[in-house]
Amino acid sequence: MNKEERIMMGFRDLYNKMVWLNKDKMEDSLKGYKSSEVHCIEYIEKNADSNVTILAESFYMTRGAISKITKKLIKKGLIESYQKSDNKKEIYFRLTEQGKVIYNIHEDLHKEFQERDKAVFEQVTEEQVESMISFVEMYSRHLDAEIKKMDIKSE
Repeated sequence: MNKEERIMMGFRDLYNKMVWLNKDKMEDSLKGYKSSEVHCIEYIEKNADSNVTILAESFYMTRGAISKITKKLIKKGLIESYQKSDNKKEIYFRLTEQGKVIYNIHEDLHKEFQERDKAVFEQVTEEQVESMISFVEMYSRHLDAEIKKMDIKSE
């Protein structure tokens, strides 16, 4: 197995283990909410003036798919839409009080999982961290460029 395969298999294996370890706790704490809904709630809370276009770009989904998710979230009373006085055309989203409850549950779970995994991160040197971050950012830029090529082809 070459280094690229080892890295990709390592990422996939890590991701699958994290999902498996976190799954039961997430499902118990966030019953009735899909992962896509919870992550949409998280994004809206952390990014002011989120709209369908911004959410679609951030999640690499179609605007139609995001519209379905946001409609469900509005129906569940977790988000509300609003317009700015200077831009009546665009519709933005913000969390309701109920949405903030779900956001906080999700954040608390992430903190709990980080605490569980802290022992590993304490063993990693600053140099190793910087190297990993550098690799992830470089790979992300490469994938962004590939996505942009696909967008250009589909236009």
